[in-house]
Amino acid sequence: MDDELNNRLKPLRERIDALDAQLIALLNQRAAVALEVGEVKKHFNAPVFRPEREQQVIARLQDMSEGPLASEHISAIWREIMAASRALEKTIKAAYLGPVGTYSEQAMHEYFGQSIEGLPCPSIDEVFRSVEAGAAEFGVVPVENSTEGAVSRTLDLLLQTQLAIGGELALPIHHNLLTLNGGLAGVTRVCAHAQALAQCQRWLATNAPHLERQAVSSNAEAARMAADDPTVAAIAGDRAATHYGLQVAYALIQDDPHNRTRFVMIGKDRTGASGHDQTSLIVSVANEPGAVFKLLEPLARHSVSMTRFESRPARVGTWEYYFYIDVEGHRDDPAVAAALTELGEKAAFLKILGSYPRAQ
Repeated sequence: MDDELNNRLKPLRERIDALDAQLIALLNQRAAVALEVGEVKKHFNAPVFRPEREQQVIARLQDMSEGPLASEHISAIWREIMAASRALEKTIKAAYLGPVGTYSEQAMHEYFGQSIEGLPCPSIDEVFRSVEAGAAEFGVVPVENSTEGAVSRTLDLLLQTQLAIGGELALPIHHNLLTLNGGLAGVTRVCAHAQALAQCQRWLATNAPHLERQAVSSNAEAARMAADDPTVAAIAGDRAATHYGLQVAYALIQDDPHNRTRFVMIGKDRTGASGHDQTSLIVSVANEPGAVFKLLEPLARHSVSMTRFESRPARVGTWEYYFYIDVEGHRDDPAVAAALTELGEKAAFLKILGSYPRAQ
């Protein structure tokens, strides 16, 4: 049986080895050209990372492919190839909500690739501050969850900052209940970020009602606490379990099996059009009848589709609000540009947070 199996596999493995030799030669040729691109960028002081260009490369390859690789596989492979090429030009640093093992760190690696250098921060505020101060070129922050809605602190900071949104990623969130020994014996409390506790509240009420629930700064911080204290269980993902040496007591405990968190990438550079873009903005209107309708009317008239509409108290005046809006298209697209010009004339306040490639 083993001889027959090996005889059948041998020519296939030889073909794979030959193809791998071709691939590594081509990848090194590609990397050499990328280094030339980097020299040109240095001459013109252009940014190393261009999310719109990388999105265009991936989309073109997905359209060219006839299988059997799926589109998501092509995206994952080429994102790492391009990340490795960027690292040859320059080491790029991205700040994220730490410590190591958070979903923010996972989102950072899925968006930028494994060759990015991460800067863990103790709070979302510190992520913004690190990018503003130049300690990192980019920041990765959660903006909304499919179950719990908007991340309020991120929305407040987007209003205040001069940084721009340059990209987004929708990350599936798979929560596990983690302990030192893989069981709940002796465990008295469960720790996690407040949003994670909310996303698992039905499971906890049904399966672990005796556990005290404690909100902490991040799920990775909860995992760190559980690694130091056998009476603590943490809600966190696989990355945190591996990093902190914890065992999975119960897997996939999120109430919504399709739970996802949307992350945005913030930085100082403005992102060009990729052909598959989204524009985020903040507006406020005068407190008068029909003000919101008048505000949004230019979007409808110019056939600009609105994909998100979120309100937040302005914290000034009485019953005044800021509206966070996402629309399809890039701010430089003629229809979007015309609609934004008219919107700016009607709004009491308008801030364009950025135009960037939409998450796939």
